[in-house]
Amino acid sequence: MPDVIDKIEGCLFQHGKSSNRIYLMKLGDSYIPEVIARLDEMAMVNGYTKIIAKVPRWASSEFEANGYKSEASVPGFYNGSIDVSFMGKYFSTVRECEKDADIILDVLSNACQHRLKGCREKLPEGFEWRIAQESDAHSISNIYRQVFVSYPFPIHDEQYIRETMKDNIIYFCVFRGGELVSAASSEMDFDAQSVEMTDFATLPDYRGHGFAGFLLSKMEDEMCARSIKTAYTIARSVSPGMNITFAKMNYEYAGTLINNTDICGSTESMNVWYKHLCGF
Repeated sequence: MPDVIDKIEGCLFQHGKSSNRIYLMKLGDSYIPEVIARLDEMAMVNGYTKIIAKVPRWASSEFEANGYKSEASVPGFYNGSIDVSFMGKYFSTVRECEKDADIILDVLSNACQHRLKGCREKLPEGFEWRIAQESDAHSISNIYRQVFVSYPFPIHDEQYIRETMKDNIIYFCVFRGGELVSAASSEMDFDAQSVEMTDFATLPDYRGHGFAGFLLSKMEDEMCARSIKTAYTIARSVSPGMNITFAKMNYEYAGTLINNTDICGSTESMNVWYKHLCGF
């Protein structure tokens, strides 16, 4: 079962035993010392082994004073002017230790060799793309069930897809003969004018066509049209494909979140990449 999303005292966060962590997604206007105390208490009570807090740079020193360390940083994340820091705190020495450090370095090195190569601009004959409609929710949830054994958010649930479509997520799809073969999404933070490019999935029989890069290009166009200033992603750090895709599209590496996310059946470290859009 995916971890739950909750809101307490203006903070938006996700927590649960799936990723065995707390993810503070939005600090809001909350009193920071109280937030830090509540996060510690929640971690202790539930036995979570990590807290990852996405906070404005100006707040990071207070988190550092309480045992957090910066794992990634994106300049201009908030409205193009305020940086964000991903601050990690551990309650397990095992979780704090990166066991795949050499593999991650190889993946990043390989990705950087593809920098600025760009992605395909046209789909192969017989394929078409469009922004998803509510009627596509079942197909989208179905492709995510086929591609991801586990995932940190409930994208396997078509009702979740429908609800997020009405809120702040746009899903982008590639079809062949009416069958959905590849999907991705843009999760917008309207207050911050930033967007997470995420949920990339292609059915196994259709991989190798560059659909992820094609969709990423279309997602950027749509985000520019909506005046979104900064795009970022949190990609599996030991999986070359998506790291290469973001490097090709000129995203910058921002850091690695250690043993951060339950995805595809295990807890994995995640690389953060970002790009400023629309000439910002």
